[in-house]
Amino acid sequence: MQVLVRDNNVDQALRVLKKKMQREGLFREIRSRTAYEKPSEKRAREKAEGIRRARKLARKKMQREGLLPAPKKKVVGRSR
Repeated sequence: MQVLVRDNNVDQALRVLKKKMQREGLFREIRSRTAYEKPSEKRAREKAEGIRRARKLARKKMQREGLLPAPKKKVVGRSR
């Protein structure tokens, strides 16, 4: 993983690096490898992840078909 530092702005580069690591799932993997996970806990976690994934796919499908309204877009950088 590589991040460019522009104008000696290390804070900006660190923020970009953290965002990339978050997107790749690195933090989740590190947390899972630090301690032992019981097989029953692993099954429960994987089952919950699968349910969450299925619900998300169903929600996206319903939005595409027009059965659900599309999510509202966030307004960035707008202050009053």
